[in-house]
Amino acid sequence: MKAVAATSNGGPQALHVIELPEVHAGPGQVRVRVSHAAVNPTDTVRRAGHPGLTPASEEAPMVPGMDVAGVVDEVGDGVERLREGQAVMAVVVPDATHGAYRQQVVLPEGSVVASPAGATPEAAATLPMNGLTAVLSLRQLDLPRGAVLAVTGAIGAYGGYVVQLAKDAGLTVVADAKDGEEALVEALGADHVLPRGEGFADAVRGLFPDGVDALADGSVQGEEVTPAIRDGGGMAVIRGSVGDGDDVRARGITVHETWVPSVSEDTAALQHLRELAEAGAVTLRVADVMAMDDAPEAHRRLEAGGVRGRLVLDLS
Repeated sequence: MKAVAATSNGGPQALHVIELPEVHAGPGQVRVRVSHAAVNPTDTVRRAGHPGLTPASEEAPMVPGMDVAGVVDEVGDGVERLREGQAVMAVVVPDATHGAYRQQVVLPEGSVVASPAGATPEAAATLPMNGLTAVLSLRQLDLPRGAVLAVTGAIGAYGGYVVQLAKDAGLTVVADAKDGEEALVEALGADHVLPRGEGFADAVRGLFPDGVDALADGSVQGEEVTPAIRDGGGMAVIRGSVGDGDDVRARGITVHETWVPSVSEDTAALQHLRELAEAGAVTLRVADVMAMDDAPEAHRRLEAGGVRGRLVLDLS
């Protein structure tokens, strides 16, 4: 089978199409014939290399990717919920070679659910990982109905899902937007839309003088935005923590590091995301669909910024 991989860490040019051996489902697993895989910021980190990750090599090519859509084409012993020929979406927890940019992937049954009815496979591929990350952030923050949540990076995939899931949970949402993108964020359901950037925390305090109950930091601004949070409030962070800074420590803010592998087999959450997509409560946003050979360009575009929705690779 074909896969997109890096045999050495580096820039987007490190990605190329390779051949990998066929894989098979074991007990409690299913094999998905992948048609589409979303491109996420985590993928670019793995491609570039990180001290905590196994370096890519010819012997162990690094296959990025955490989101897939496709069709179940092999079912292992003990699997009852899924069947061969079923259109599915799934979250992939990558290791050295086990990522989503491959034409076959073997996954635990719990990480795979039916695709939303009526959704194209490229759209379905944008939901699992980012949707589950948003679910986990809100679960960690544990806000009651009527609480106020601020969201940075609201136009992004994670931020957009946080906004929509928060509204579904009965929260008041204050979100950021760049100039010209306010209507897009409003369409996601945000109650208040404020300019993105350095002045966001001050603008939040202008609306809520005591601060918001919590903040989901999709734009990874860290301590630049913690002043928006009330004393004793919460903060959900992705791709690392804001650290034990003076503002966080002095005001008793609880920081939650959101790592999606901890909920990668939360089938109920994945099924709920599917139901919300079918009901139109969450929006599946595809920025562009690109061929396998164009994976380096997809990474370049993502790293350059300004992509609205998810870039998706066509692996069929």
